Amino acid sequence: MMSGPSTPYVLPFVAFLVLLALDGKLGLSPGAEYPLRVVVLAAILWTFSRKAIDWKVRQWPASVGLGLVVFLIWVAPDFFWPAYRTHWLFQNSYLGSAPVPNGGYSGMGVSALVFRSLRAVVLVPIIEELFWRNWLMRWLIRPDFQAVPLGTYSRKAFWITAAFFALEHGAYWDVGLAAGILYNWWMIRTRSLGDCILAHAVTNAVLSAYVLGAGKWQYW
Repeated sequence: MMSGPSTPYVLPFVAFLVLLALDGKLGLSPGAEYPLRVVVLAAILWTFSRKAIDWKVRQWPASVGLGLVVFLIWVAPDFFWPAYRTHWLFQNSYLGSAPVPNGGYSGMGVSALVFRSLRAVVLVPIIEELFWRNWLMRWLIRPDFQAVPLGTYSRKAFWITAAFFALEHGAYWDVGLAAGILYNWWMIRTRSLGDCILAHAVTNAVLSAYVLGAGKWQYW
């Protein structure tokens, strides 16, 4: 088990990636696998990270507004240019390919969809903001990251974090990059983990509603 000051910020993200890699490989039905994922990630956050999370939100309306803007950026290219995502820049041997619009999660039961939504809206914003903006942006400035005030600006840290955040999103790297830039900027502007979590949660909540309501399963 990893230990040290980075643990509360890094361990939940590593667990999140491991569970993604194990998707469909555990021999469980989606109705059992998604609740298990939520329970495991929530337990790790509670055990290792709860003291590192500052829930205080300083700019509620603006954080909600930013979350909505990121959602619009996320869906706009495919909405206005339906064939946009088929370009080789987004579908290749390195990035993989975007799921087809009518595939993936549409056949899941209610339980799996509920827990998939809970993970996206509640857990992922906490896990990713802890890792990307609360830890990596500071660690890239100075490995003794706890000595770096939250929201400290460094051009190198800003753009490396945004680039890796983009790569995390595979075929959606372009909108992932835009989202990473905006979330990074919001951390610098607010110096608040709570505001970044809220903005990210709003994005994921509206995107999840869009997926479920419109059947745009490719965004999941």
